[in-house]
Amino acid sequence: MNRSPVICFGQQPCGFFPKRFLVAKIRTGRRLQSEIGGEIVFFYHDSDHDPRETRTIVQRRGGTELAQLNFAFENKLQRKFSPLYLKRIPAGWQERTAGQLPNYVDGSLIRIFKSVQAPTVSEFCLEMYRRMGLLEGIRVVRSSDPEFRRAACDVPEFFVDVPYEGEVVRARWADGVLKLHEGGDCFITLPPVSYGKEHVSATRDTRLCWMQSVIHCTHYIAGAGEQAYLRPADAPEITFVPRETIDRSDEAWTEIEN
Repeated sequence: MNRSPVICFGQQPCGFFPKRFLVAKIRTGRRLQSEIGGEIVFFYHDSDHDPRETRTIVQRRGGTELAQLNFAFENKLQRKFSPLYLKRIPAGWQERTAGQLPNYVDGSLIRIFKSVQAPTVSEFCLEMYRRMGLLEGIRVVRSSDPEFRRAACDVPEFFVDVPYEGEVVRARWADGVLKLHEGGDCFITLPPVSYGKEHVSATRDTRLCWMQSVIHCTHYIAGAGEQAYLRPADAPEITFVPRETIDRSDEAWTEIEN
């Protein structure tokens, strides 16, 4: 039997207004769906921990000056090492940021921003994308979902979400121990701790097979960065499709889809 197409693209939370390259992936998926049918799946990699992923680059209205906006975090440990699905948004951040937005976007988008109620970075981003109309008809699969993680295959290189100094951090398993990367050649080695599959997420190089073991996509839309490191030979059953080009790809998308 021929399988119905499953068109997938993956992305970390990439700003409270999504980066334009994410919109290009979505548009590529919709175009492909119009040609071959099937469903579109957004593999939302909110297990990542890098706070730089959510920088939102916006252009000043009526000018060319760019500003970088980002979430605030409750403490330095959480900012640096907690996964995005556990980075909590402190009180006052949304109101302060909303006060800056008239310099960059119109009122309809500010109203959406103010209306979102979400306790964590990843949930806030996802709800913004939904309310902007970007995810209509798209199934979202989160890499932080314990059910997804339990169903996924084992991978040789991985991170583990473990408690540390009052927070949950995303530690890399390496050389038989869990480590936090401080920067450069500096690492913090964590004490031994028990964990299950629901605490494990894949590294960049093992993420494809980890994702595919659950989603079973037939087509994968690859961004410019992904094309540099994805190994199609690891998943010969997938047809890899480059995302469509878009100008100013790292800047925020600030339009509302009808």
